[in-house]
Amino acid sequence: MQLYTPVEIERFQQDLPYLIEIQQWIKNFLTKPHPNLGRSGPVCPYVPHALKTNSIQLGVIRAQNLQLQEIEELVLSYKDIFLKIEPRNKETELTNTILLIFPDIKLNDTSRLIDSVQQKLKEFFVDAGLMLGEFHKRNYSPGLHNSNFYPLQSPIPILAIRFMVESDLPFLVTTNNLELRVKYLTSYLRHFEKENQDSENVKNARHTLKLTQEQIQNKKLLNLCGDRY
Repeated sequence: MQLYTPVEIERFQQDLPYLIEIQQWIKNFLTKPHPNLGRSGPVCPYVPHALKTNSIQLGVIRAQNLQLQEIEELVLSYKDIFLKIEPRNKETELTNTILLIFPDIKLNDTSRLIDSVQQKLKEFFVDAGLMLGEFHKRNYSPGLHNSNFYPLQSPIPILAIRFMVESDLPFLVTTNNLELRVKYLTSYLRHFEKENQDSENVKNARHTLKLTQEQIQNKKLLNLCGDRY
């Protein structure tokens, strides 16, 4: 039996509408097919089973009076919280999810707060074998199978934490920061290369890592030549 203090009950009453709204969005959007998705099946293929196994956990973060650094530190703390979720096995690595809901963040601030936090912290999550994704109404990141479909749009700003899977490679190679791309790919291969040496994703990751390292080296040589002449 769960016990609550009066303050906890009041806080829960305030958070409940947002929890319900995101729960409905999960059920009515992420678990359903969409005509613009560009492939068959639900928008997020792992969510139906995650719901069935009760593997999705939601939390509300009140960010109205928090500085950007405080939000970053709070979100980063959930990396370790996520990694301690039990049990951990092949099945839960596909379904365990934490959704951090930010109802206080205004629409015009989503890029400054949600996107910037995600971009800054992503490398720490990827290094731990996790993904940190951002959802909000102004997220125009295109779907993998239809560039005119935007699957990362949600009614309330969210940062989502889950385990990285082998098919996440496309989300790790889009950054224009070459050094960061090397970090992402190195972490990806550390987590998947041993058990999936012959998979196309792993082969592509090796190839992309090599090309990126060559780009960095060529850039350094060009800069060196520029300094000399």
